Amino acid sequence: MRIQRPFQSLLTCVMAATLIALTGCATSTTASAPATVVAAVSANPELSTFTKLLQQSGLSAQLEGPGPVTVFAPTDEAFKAVPAATLDKLSKDPEFLKATLSYHVVPGLVKSSDVTINSTLNTVYGAKLAVSKAGDFVTVDDGMVVTANLSAGNGVIHTIDRVLTAPKK
Repeated sequence: MRIQRPFQSLLTCVMAATLIALTGCATSTTASAPATVVAAVSANPELSTFTKLLQQSGLSAQLEGPGPVTVFAPTDEAFKAVPAATLDKLSKDPEFLKATLSYHVVPGLVKSSDVTINSTLNTVYGAKLAVSKAGDFVTVDDGMVVTANLSAGNGVIHTIDRVLTAPKK
């Protein structure tokens, strides 16, 4: 059976379009995670305040290391809920800023599936962080995980709806 020329051209175009479409789909799903948690946090527009304070605190260098680390990153909305006086103190007191942000960082890789009911995690700050899970909801101290398991090459980030307060040492 011989295919007529117009039909052969149409068939060739359809096959080419299908291959192009399938190739596009295959490459879009293989996007790699950012190399570090700092790069992942910096790329997230909802974490711009956390990113700025992280750089200001000097913790960025530590979080660019080999890891793994887990970061509970407060969203910009979470920072809006913090009283202005506290935000002012964070920006002017380097020790308070570093203590506050290091309380949001846990050495090791902790995904939401690893969290159980009423557990604790040791933070970089040196204090215990209360975490719990009820169904799909994960809480961290008095905050809730908004987006879980944002992957990075050296760890994982969970966005949270509160700025956590480190206990006094």
